[in-house]
Amino acid sequence: MALSWRSWLANEGSKHLFLFFWLSLNVWLFGKTFLLYNQGLQYYYLHQMLGLGLCVSRASASVLNLNCCLVLLPMCRVLLAFLRGSQKVASKKTRRLLDKSKTFHVTCGVTICIFSVLHVAAHLVNALNFSENYNEEFVTLNAANYRGEDPRKLLFATVPGLTGVIMVLVLFLMCTASTYAIRVSNYDIFWYTHNLFFVFYMLLMLHVSGGVLKYQTNLEEHPPGCFNPNKTLRQNLTVPKAFEELFSDYTTEPFPEDLPVPEPFVQNNFVRVCSEEPKFQSHFPETWFWISGPLCLYCVERLYRYIRSNKPVTITSVISHPSNVLEVRMIKDDFEARPGQYVILHCPRVSALESHPFTLTMCPTDTKATFGVHLKVVGDWTERFRDLLLLHSNQDTEILPIFQQRRYPKLYVDGPFGSPFEESLNYEVSLCVAGGIGVTPFASILNTLLDGWKCYKLRRLYFIWVCRDIESFRWFADLLCMLHNKLWQENRPDYINIQLYLSQTDGIQKIIGEKYQALNSRLLIGRPRWKLLFDEIAKCNRRKTIGVFCCGPNKISKILHKLSNSSNSYGTRFEYNKESFS
Repeated sequence: MALSWRSWLANEGSKHLFLFFWLSLNVWLFGKTFLLYNQGLQYYYLHQMLGLGLCVSRASASVLNLNCCLVLLPMCRVLLAFLRGSQKVASKKTRRLLDKSKTFHVTCGVTICIFSVLHVAAHLVNALNFSENYNEEFVTLNAANYRGEDPRKLLFATVPGLTGVIMVLVLFLMCTASTYAIRVSNYDIFWYTHNLFFVFYMLLMLHVSGGVLKYQTNLEEHPPGCFNPNKTLRQNLTVPKAFEELFSDYTTEPFPEDLPVPEPFVQNNFVRVCSEEPKFQSHFPETWFWISGPLCLYCVERLYRYIRSNKPVTITSVISHPSNVLEVRMIKDDFEARPGQYVILHCPRVSALESHPFTLTMCPTDTKATFGVHLKVVGDWTERFRDLLLLHSNQDTEILPIFQQRRYPKLYVDGPFGSPFEESLNYEVSLCVAGGIGVTPFASILNTLLDGWKCYKLRRLYFIWVCRDIESFRWFADLLCMLHNKLWQENRPDYINIQLYLSQTDGIQKIIGEKYQALNSRLLIGRPRWKLLFDEIAKCNRRKTIGVFCCGPNKISKILHKLSNSSNSYGTRFEYNKESFS
């Protein structure tokens, strides 16, 4: 299968180029800071005491500042949704970069973990050097109180050391709970540990306020390596040879050849004489400059989201569908959403802290204010939520009008937020592939087309839905049939191409019901032959750009991704977009 570089650049190339740029930026920042502390005269005495541990700790700290600053921005969902929907970002390519916000967040998180290891290792060496290289000459420069002090006191009995230890523990919990295995097996653990980020940032601001590492402030009055003839010499003081003739009374032994005299203070065998003792001062915590802006932005957004979602919605109906799927329809004042977006549901009676995202399957329009979601009942949260909504958890269906509705639990909706599927209506041709409950993002798009399709750029939609059991197709069978009949009445039967695949069956099956005959003729047994499908679509849409949208298992996603990057003989280009269950 030949690789189309144009398709690769459109689908993955931009992401890889950005990741390469981000890695290069971090390496450059690390190297520049390393050289600053290795060669900077203001850190001369500190470097003599700590060695490379100083350079590595400060270089890794600069990288951590950058990543801790930017890791919060991809989580500003309101900002991303605004940028996606505003005219400020008119380019489709630029909007597709916003879809990589999760990837950027993960990249920053991994970078924080890697450089935190370097930072911790360097400071362990620094703690040992502070103890062993205690300098009685410059008492204020020492972090230890005396020579040979137990380094563990510096780690557990000081503010920078203790906060650093706790931050390492918090970061370890957040990283381990973010792995795919834990997120899939127990999402609650991931959710609770990830919210420890606020504790991490509070500790980070305390961590940098200790002022352990100091720099020299009076370089003009006391150049590093200068000689003070008026000072009482200690027994272990060594004097450069340039002063042996001028101050022979103070000379004790030759200046060691392996200890260089710093430039530019030695020129033509001339050594400057210092006029005062060195003065040291702690740096102003630069981390505050890095994280204060993004942290305030994130906090303001969370406050805005809290105010916006503070009023509970009115649940109009609850429907229990086959295969443990629950549909909730609701109304909220001034709620607006675009097809493909998602919301976050919070039910205090289920959990006081937990909230979960669900894709909108029905968006409010000018003629109706109702919106809804479909959720798969898997896990403790959805099971408790279902039991609260239905009178009996094994009841098949419950649809109650507003004037007869029972007392549903309070439900709060935060959102809507943007997703890649908003772009499906902005292509002339789109291929939408759903696996099981992954059909939910496309349901809102189909509902929108049912209300009217002529106002959108989309002129042909390929809809592929793969399910394991026949009953799952009944979730949106009515919607598909209504859209199919509407397009036939408008003499546009070729607008949508519906293909339903039943991957597991004991024999020939069909969706029960006379009104589903249009779908039964499109029901196929087995799995799609993706290569033939892509070739057929490319042949029918020569030299066009087709948007590929997938919401389903990773196995299907990888196949579609690979096919989107492959070349074809028809000049058709596929642009891949994905939403994952995880």
